[in-house]
Amino acid sequence: MLYHLYELNQAALHPARATAEAYRLLWRNPLNWASHTAMGRGAAAALELFERSTRRYRKPAWEIETVEVDGETVAVEPHTVLSKPFCDLVHFARDLPATRKQDPKVLVVAPMAGHFATLLRGTVRDLLPDHDVYVTEWLDARFVPRAAGPFDLDVYVDYITEFLEFFGGDVHIMAVCQPTVPVFAAVSLMEAKRNRAVPRSMILMAGPIDARQSPTAVNRFAATKPLSWFRNNVITQVPWPHPGVMRLVYPGFLQLSGFMGMNLDRHMTAHRDLFQNLIRGDGDSADKHREFYDEFLAVMDLSAEYYLQTIETVFLEHRLPKGEMLHRGTLVDPSKVHRVALMTVEGEKDDISGIGQTEAAQTLCKNLPDSMRTHHLQPDVGHYGVFNGSRFRSEILPKIRGFIRSNQRPRSVFKRALARVA
Repeated sequence: MLYHLYELNQAALHPARATAEAYRLLWRNPLNWASHTAMGRGAAAALELFERSTRRYRKPAWEIETVEVDGETVAVEPHTVLSKPFCDLVHFARDLPATRKQDPKVLVVAPMAGHFATLLRGTVRDLLPDHDVYVTEWLDARFVPRAAGPFDLDVYVDYITEFLEFFGGDVHIMAVCQPTVPVFAAVSLMEAKRNRAVPRSMILMAGPIDARQSPTAVNRFAATKPLSWFRNNVITQVPWPHPGVMRLVYPGFLQLSGFMGMNLDRHMTAHRDLFQNLIRGDGDSADKHREFYDEFLAVMDLSAEYYLQTIETVFLEHRLPKGEMLHRGTLVDPSKVHRVALMTVEGEKDDISGIGQTEAAQTLCKNLPDSMRTHHLQPDVGHYGVFNGSRFRSEILPKIRGFIRSNQRPRSVFKRALARVA
């Protein structure tokens, strides 16, 4: 019922949004003398804020068309190489000479936590000059028909395993935030089965491997509610006419409400500043605001099975660090990891995954040689700063690049090492 009310509200506001946009264009038209006055700029600014505040934001585009490689600007074309009901594996192909030495392949596993994979646009763009980049592009559950079946944490781990097998071991996997748990689980299971397609290394960034460490407001909120509370209060059905009609989901608009509520004062101040910048004619500041919120306000629905299983496994019962996590009846044992180099990255001011939550993976991989592991705590950055922004480019990325290069063994050597283990 909640989702139906949301859709009715969106439909009811549609005429008002269209009217607001039409009048905004009128007040901003340079041929309209009033557009050059404070009154005209104020009216246009107010109408834009109304339209943006009531709009449903769609999935953003990647907008990565070129990248500089070896001092030359080359074209980049994203295309899907594997397609699953809930995820596409996207390759950012660079137009490079066939004779050029191949860069290390990196599979970036994007968060499935409400936002689209394009949230990692900056991460991908910064990786592209020195790496052959692939990204998991998770699909909005409201567009996945029920006939495609359920999607839960077990299926998530299956997807990661299948993607890794696609590369046959010639890849480094990077998990950002939420996927650190299923990626860690998938690699642990593959190691236990002596699967030759294990990645060369895994980089776990700002994720809740052990949410008991330095619990944040997000962790504390989840811990105070029983699983039944989440099932009864945030799970609803996708309404008609979406392709996923009647699929049970955790809707994106509820997730967005939680995101906004965590820093409501900051968001209100940002929109007030946008209003003032539009009146002053500060187009650069207004464009930065639009760029950020076009991404931040675009959210997707999550499959109810996946969401509830994640809440229970990761945040309520902490099964992975306790050694109790199961995947289809098989115990996930990180102590089996001994061929895959491990790097963990955390932010000092992370208010979503606290200090120590990701580093816990280092303790769990007790049979991994010290020469194959490293941890980096980045000072003065929050959650998003761990994988995006100037600090990521200047301080974190060089360490990741060095870690990947140090574990980029020749294929023949890598195969012989696997053969000895097997």
